[in-house]
Amino acid sequence: MAIPTDPEALLGRRDGADALTEAGYPTAEATLATKAVRGGGPIYRRYGHRVIYRWGDLLDWAQSRVSPPMRSTSEADAGCP
Repeated sequence: MAIPTDPEALLGRRDGADALTEAGYPTAEATLATKAVRGGGPIYRRYGHRVIYRWGDLLDWAQSRVSPPMRSTSEADAGCP
């Protein structure tokens, strides 16, 4: 799966997880499925019985999960920005 260049590209759950992984955000298809049920995942839409994601929404969600830059693990432990 190539990384989409268009943020409006629509992807199924498997292709979305593969594209995120290829873009450097390792994500399993099962993670997207679990987040769709429990919450906390990217925005999705339904097309009949299928779930589809807009590439821009997947990328925004993945980037929101990345921590700020750190110089040591103690910064993360202390909750420092």
